[in-house]
Amino acid sequence: MLLAQTCALLGFACYAVVLTPLQEEWHLSNLQSGLIASAFFFGYMLAVPVATALTDRVDARKVYLFGGICASAGLLGMSFFAYNFWTAILFMALNGAGLAGTYMPGLKILSDRIQSGELTRHIAFYTAFFGIGTGFSYLCSGWILNAMGWHYVFGLIAFGPLAAFLIVLFFIPPLEHEKWTGPLQIRLRDLFPIDKWRLVLQDKKAAGFIFGYTAHTLELFASRSWIVAFFAFCVASSGESFFLAITTLAGVINFFGVPASILGNEIALRIGRQKWVCIVMLTSAILGIALASSTGHSWWLILTLAVAHAIFIMADSATLTAGLVISAQENIKGAAMGLHSLMGFGGGLLGPAIFGFVLDIAGSRSNASAWVWAYAAIVIWGVLFVLYERRSGWVEKIRS
Repeated sequence: MLLAQTCALLGFACYAVVLTPLQEEWHLSNLQSGLIASAFFFGYMLAVPVATALTDRVDARKVYLFGGICASAGLLGMSFFAYNFWTAILFMALNGAGLAGTYMPGLKILSDRIQSGELTRHIAFYTAFFGIGTGFSYLCSGWILNAMGWHYVFGLIAFGPLAAFLIVLFFIPPLEHEKWTGPLQIRLRDLFPIDKWRLVLQDKKAAGFIFGYTAHTLELFASRSWIVAFFAFCVASSGESFFLAITTLAGVINFFGVPASILGNEIALRIGRQKWVCIVMLTSAILGIALASSTGHSWWLILTLAVAHAIFIMADSATLTAGLVISAQENIKGAAMGLHSLMGFGGGLLGPAIFGFVLDIAGSRSNASAWVWAYAAIVIWGVLFVLYERRSGWVEKIRS
């Protein structure tokens, strides 16, 4: 399943890698470029309620297989049929829906087949491999782009989700007994359990972790969507090339998030989850602004700040998710996790579009100050969350 997940995630960064050449070829504004990146997360958000609801009724293996086909179809569509903004929106959304059909259903495949004593170890590795899969997505997409062009990036990477499909088809046996024997019916309240979500949000501690995760993903996915374009601007403005291709650097930097998330959770256990989240979000905001302000400087400074920013973006990821799992009431924990995932990818939906919109109104991609404003527009949400949490804590102390 770890190999399958890595293959399924190879399409994650394709668009981020080809954003600049596509923007020039299709004459896209920065907002349009950001919206295409956001369409991936929109597709995920549309599909994930259905995918997760189905895994409670049928073998998650079946959902995974369908998700792999959808992801490959979206990537092939981008390669052969996309020619403008609207067609790219369609195929990127299909690619995102495919990820929704593989990521969480893949986790369900594990939980349905592994004994409880071993499950937590497998889940830890499975979630950590998300960062590894996206890192390889940057690397492979960059290599293909440099050698063949953007059409081949999507066309060849489409074999990744297809390989995940084949791995699960041939190496993951189906469940011996179907989980659901009655008619397969999914009601609207199964997809969107509004009453349970209301109870989740009434729990201030659980709601805090969900809102924090939303701010975290907004910054994370906006940064990942635009990092290659930012590096390209740095090279153009300084006249000094990096020691590696910018797409390779983006992939390598992405790998730093894997240990950062795991180690961040260990630190949070020692100093407190809320305190650690506040420290991380404020530090990430400072580093994001510093990175955006580093254009025109030496490549070693830009890369140092980029690595530091990537580390602190991810340093509270596991902490926020684990905090929700621990704090949510047992009878609504499933609904809490569903809302956590939905709002998290909602942040991923907004982030790239906000970044591109601010680039447009602040002076376009060729303006150094526009990049500072764009980064400020995505890191500010973490700062606002920290201020809200601190204020809520002070109010509670005054009342007590």
